[in-house]
Amino acid sequence: MSGAVLNPRVAEVTARIVARSETTRGAYLERMRGARGDGPQRARLACANLAHGFAAADAPDKPQLKSGRWPNIALVSAYNDMLSAHRPLERYPAILKQAAREAGAVAQFAGGVPAMCDGVTQGRAGMELSLFSRDVIAMATAVALSHDMFDAALCLGVCDKIVPGLFIGALSFGHLPVAFVPAGPMPSGLPNKEKARIRQLFAQGKVGRDALLESESQSYHTEGTCTFYGTANSNQMLMEVMGLHLAGSAFVPPNTPLRDALTAAAARRIAALTALGDDYVPMAEIIDERAIVNAIVGLLATGGSTNHTIHLVAMARAAGVLINWDDMSDLSEVTPLLTRVYPNGSADVNHFHAAGGMGFLVRELLAGGLLHGDVQTVMGAGLAHYATEPFLTDAGLTWRAAPSVSGDTDVLRPLADPFSADGGLKLLTGNLGRAVIKTSAVKPEHRVVTAPALVFDDQAEVVAAFKAGKLARDFVAVVRYQGPRANGMPELHQLTPSLTTLQDQGYRVGLVTDGRMSGASGAVPAAIHVTPECLNGGALRHVRDGDIMHIDSLRGVLEAQVPAAEWQARVTSPPDLAGNMTGMGRELFAGFRAAALDAEAGASSFGS
Repeated sequence: MSGAVLNPRVAEVTARIVARSETTRGAYLERMRGARGDGPQRARLACANLAHGFAAADAPDKPQLKSGRWPNIALVSAYNDMLSAHRPLERYPAILKQAAREAGAVAQFAGGVPAMCDGVTQGRAGMELSLFSRDVIAMATAVALSHDMFDAALCLGVCDKIVPGLFIGALSFGHLPVAFVPAGPMPSGLPNKEKARIRQLFAQGKVGRDALLESESQSYHTEGTCTFYGTANSNQMLMEVMGLHLAGSAFVPPNTPLRDALTAAAARRIAALTALGDDYVPMAEIIDERAIVNAIVGLLATGGSTNHTIHLVAMARAAGVLINWDDMSDLSEVTPLLTRVYPNGSADVNHFHAAGGMGFLVRELLAGGLLHGDVQTVMGAGLAHYATEPFLTDAGLTWRAAPSVSGDTDVLRPLADPFSADGGLKLLTGNLGRAVIKTSAVKPEHRVVTAPALVFDDQAEVVAAFKAGKLARDFVAVVRYQGPRANGMPELHQLTPSLTTLQDQGYRVGLVTDGRMSGASGAVPAAIHVTPECLNGGALRHVRDGDIMHIDSLRGVLEAQVPAAEWQARVTSPPDLAGNMTGMGRELFAGFRAAALDAEAGASSFGS
């Protein structure tokens, strides 16, 4: 598999990323070489510093930390008991510490990072903190590792901004071996198709809040990650295809013998990769240009979250790798869609895992030359390690070859019989700037939309117009001033039921915004992440009601069909954005908004 001839487009895109990143990648690797030094950093701590570092250590660990003979593993966790995806992490430190001791290592809980739930904050003011929580998590990860006591790190996190934040923070310590330890999805609940139906009925006023709440409660019902294929589960796929998980661990259910065995094995494996042994593999060597390209291909082949057209850019930059939307769009043209998981289909990630899961997917993509097989991973050299699945025997945890045949071709297909010939992600350009559109869940007849604009400066205005019956027409909703500088770029998830209902009623409907849609955005054609954003001089701010908008996901065009002279003469003042600046902690993030890069640069507050 790793010997398959690399697809020419994959090779071409990789080569240009390498060339584009030559200076930044070289500078990053030089910093990591300097950070490694000679041996464990804690050996150079003054006695008082070192004593503070192990003063509260468990009795079996204190003499080992004092002597410096055993590797010390940092645990950085996003545990809290409100988020279903992170509740299973409560048990992990004890499992990891015991497994580390058995492997001749120490594990210390180095720090926690915040973990907010976009599912709770959607449509609320708190959602305006969501994107920048990624940067806070990155900084909190750096704080946890800044004690210079550690030889390796294990990052415990699952959801939307949390894994990208942990990833970015850990790369600042890329001289250390790092692995990510997932929690796994909750059991399947109410079928996704039925959940979507109830949401649309509620949007139309045909069922009440009690029916909606009961439906949602049956969908999100216990510990584990939400089972639709949004950003959280896209994160898990990415960590696996980039070689930072133990193979096949992404979607194993929580609180099961196999999950506990994989958790313990993560501690044993990372202990073996430290500079104290003979198999030193730092994170900086795993995450290179090839790993980033593998991540993009994995995202495209699975119809993953559009949020990663932002996050992956920021994550790659943290390793000195510079990518853009041209890279993603070009790779999409040669990457077939191999999965149908909600919102791209009716199945959930448990069905995907049962049908063959990540092992089947990786093997197919490797065999087709769509992934770089010659990469380094926490499992060892070569991505072929990830064409396997874990299982338990009487002797313990082991791995076997992934299934050679999909268990359900409605969910997971081989390369020879994909759901679509492309990955369903397209770069759009035109007089409004640059944007992305995800079409893997959009029916062919909706992939080109030309209709008059209706302009809004808040998603609540769209919902109110829908409820008032003002949107029963062909139109393109233009939702402006939703970028990172304007209001933190919240997901516009509230728009989905209303716009989907109108489309189902036969109207030609589209969306254009400088904001984000949900990681589970689906059936309505949406040109999102328009760059530059309105508050940073973007042309989208000039659109007026009635302008003819053209969204063409086939040719990659996004434009307002307005005569050039009229367009250039327009002057538009921004709306009053004062309401976005305070309340629910938003005042604390003023510096993040002011420093934020545009979406295509990762929307990071850390600068270029």
